[in-house]
Amino acid sequence: MKTQNMSRRHMLAQTACVVAGLSLTSSCSVLTSRRAPAGFKLGACDWTLGENCKPESFDVAQRIGLDGVQVDFGRSENELPLFDAERQQAILQRADDHGLQVASLAMGVLNSIPYKSDPRAERWVDQAIDVARTMGTDIILLAFFGNGDLLEDPKGIDTTVSRLKNIASKAEKANVTLAIESWLSGAQHLSILDRVGSSAVKVYYDVGNSHHKGYDIYQETRDLGDRVCQFHAKDYDDLYGKGSIDFPRVREAMDAVGYRGWLVMEGIKMPLGREESCRYDAEYLRTVFPRTIT
Repeated sequence: MKTQNMSRRHMLAQTACVVAGLSLTSSCSVLTSRRAPAGFKLGACDWTLGENCKPESFDVAQRIGLDGVQVDFGRSENELPLFDAERQQAILQRADDHGLQVASLAMGVLNSIPYKSDPRAERWVDQAIDVARTMGTDIILLAFFGNGDLLEDPKGIDTTVSRLKNIASKAEKANVTLAIESWLSGAQHLSILDRVGSSAVKVYYDVGNSHHKGYDIYQETRDLGDRVCQFHAKDYDDLYGKGSIDFPRVREAMDAVGYRGWLVMEGIKMPLGREESCRYDAEYLRTVFPRTIT
């Protein structure tokens, strides 16, 4: 084979054909039991694009060919940058200018100011629900890494469950989902969701993080089912399609539970430079997770 003369787009197109063949059977059976949009939307975290909590993230997303951006609330010791109404409107305007969407919001600040222990974090999550409504999005990622890590912390989990119970009714009324992303396993996440007992609290599943921890991401996706509200695409080892995450198998697992929606890139490896690496990752993911599925 003359693979050395094969263009990147041609190789990606070949991958698409393979994936389509793998997925047809599971897709057909799923769509009869659960109605879902026709395909996938592809976004990226604004911090991955190098523009944390800035309208300029949508400029980069447009150049790469994405459908939208996951917008972070930014960092502060007191009032978070995205609580500012002018910043919210500036971000929405830039998204509209490019015909893009806010895929979801994210509270990365909770990694340093933990939801499980800091009263500021509890207040911020309450305020964030109002921001989500204003910005027309229905998912807020709550991060539990760093100082906020829940692994081996049963007391922290208990406090988190209690606080989520307190805020869940407001989220339900606002039609906003609070999405937990952490180092916990799928089963541990399900335990938290069951204890909270609210449809407004779900899992934000990061395939790279969970694989990095040694979990079976393909089975966990099936086990979590519709209790995952959105996914992060990530690979700790290389550009997408070259590393350790088998994205066609991820797609098969999504087909098995009927997931259609956003796949948000959180890039780790950027050997081609930030923008070109994100473009490469996006082009690869489009072959596996197309906008439309016939």
